[in-house]
Amino acid sequence: MFRPQSRCYRPKIRFGLLERDASLGVARAQPGDAIVVSGPIGDHGITIMLARGELDIEADIVSDTAPLNGLVAGLLDAVPGVRAMRDATRGGVATILNEIAKAAEVGVLAVEDDIPVRAEVRGASELLGIDPMYVACEGRLVAVVPGEDADRAVAALRAHPLGEQAAVIGRVRAEQPGIVQLRTAFGGTRIVDLLVGDPLPRIC
Repeated sequence: MFRPQSRCYRPKIRFGLLERDASLGVARAQPGDAIVVSGPIGDHGITIMLARGELDIEADIVSDTAPLNGLVAGLLDAVPGVRAMRDATRGGVATILNEIAKAAEVGVLAVEDDIPVRAEVRGASELLGIDPMYVACEGRLVAVVPGEDADRAVAALRAHPLGEQAAVIGRVRAEQPGIVQLRTAFGGTRIVDLLVGDPLPRIC
């Protein structure tokens, strides 16, 4: 008769190696920090929408899907004090900005003119009635860095092929904690809320 052993053998398996003594998280954002995006936003989500063929819209857009390990390594080498990094997938950049504001209990002010968006993506988004800030990316990251390190962070990202259009898109501030605002191209400001629903049904 088979009797199960009271102790099971569980082999130790190493899944990865922590190479840096870094503590990252959106709750670490502080007033004065800069918010950086590694490149144009919205490429992936709009590409998928148009590829489905249900919309009679043609545009020269391709997904931004790409591995970010090299880009991340270059940024951490240049700016060891990086506060946080997130990939802008579900909910896009707008969701990450809200996560920063709520987790760190700070305000966030982004500048519309500073957010890189390809003309084709912007045009398709306007036709679809979608804000590119909420559109998923698969090869873009959003980083929070100390304000004095903003230029160094952008330079490090631009030195990598995937970060050639990296830009500072906003700042963390003490005013209006938990709220994300966008300074529009017309000079006014509007609140950027969390996404309600999803313009692109989940495919993965």
